[in-house]
Amino acid sequence: MPHITSLESLHLNGAWLTIGVFDGVHRGHQEIIRQLTAGAHQNSAPAVLLSFDPHPAVVFGAQDLKCLTTPNERAEIIQALGVDYVITQTFDKNIANQTAEEYMALMVRHLGLKKLLIGYDFALGKGRAGNYEKLTQIGLESGFDVLRVEAIRFEDGIVSSSIIRQRLADGDVARAAAKLGRYYAVSGPVNPGDGRGRTIGIPTANIEAPADKALPANGVYACYAWVDGQKHPAVTNVGVRPTFDSGKNIPRVEAHLLDASADYYGKIMRLEFVERLRGEQKFPSIEALVAQIHADIDQARKILSP
Repeated sequence: MPHITSLESLHLNGAWLTIGVFDGVHRGHQEIIRQLTAGAHQNSAPAVLLSFDPHPAVVFGAQDLKCLTTPNERAEIIQALGVDYVITQTFDKNIANQTAEEYMALMVRHLGLKKLLIGYDFALGKGRAGNYEKLTQIGLESGFDVLRVEAIRFEDGIVSSSIIRQRLADGDVARAAAKLGRYYAVSGPVNPGDGRGRTIGIPTANIEAPADKALPANGVYACYAWVDGQKHPAVTNVGVRPTFDSGKNIPRVEAHLLDASADYYGKIMRLEFVERLRGEQKFPSIEALVAQIHADIDQARKILSP
């Protein structure tokens, strides 16, 4: 089923629906989706997930918020979980100013809504007035039921997108992965860099990550790199390369694939962050940097070995 970006041409009957940003599609989101698809398919109904882009927090002024998943990444993950229709609706002030009654009337009209599943803290509509109690009341009047899915707790607390962003900001990609239920990933085209890696015998692929994508803290990571359908162990540096580029503050993502030497320029590479090896640091000499990179490679091989 294609990724849908508008409700206008969509007309369903008896749909089961969940609504939210679903950024990261973490374990909590996955439980909502599990209940959605199981219930819908048991009742021969379409399972529908409606997400938003940009993130509502950005529209309301949080300009520094970085996403865990792009809309296309999110749709791909959600579809793989069995959802029949994934809708990414453009979020703007017009939608933000709709009342809960107005917005749910759209869902009834376009989806023939019969069941709405929401997260434990969900609310929609102007002033976030459409909480569980309000949506239940609207449902009684409009012919749909509402089911609230309780929070999922995992390891050190409730699973949430904001906590995962904090884990990434700390460089703790392993704990971020535990809450996501998969490795955190960054994808982008491989662009020509300055070629400095080749001059020291350690060529790297320079990945252009989306500008609004959250990156792990500056440092060196053991990763899996996917390109052309092939999986390669890799060492990835996220940061400003202080040994070479002192004074620059825009982080770059550069991956050294351990067992590959092909030219990947122009291809899309996906990096899955497995474990942080160390923080980024400035070395007194190129020789010292190269020695540390070889130590990083040895450590990454141990972590990534089958």
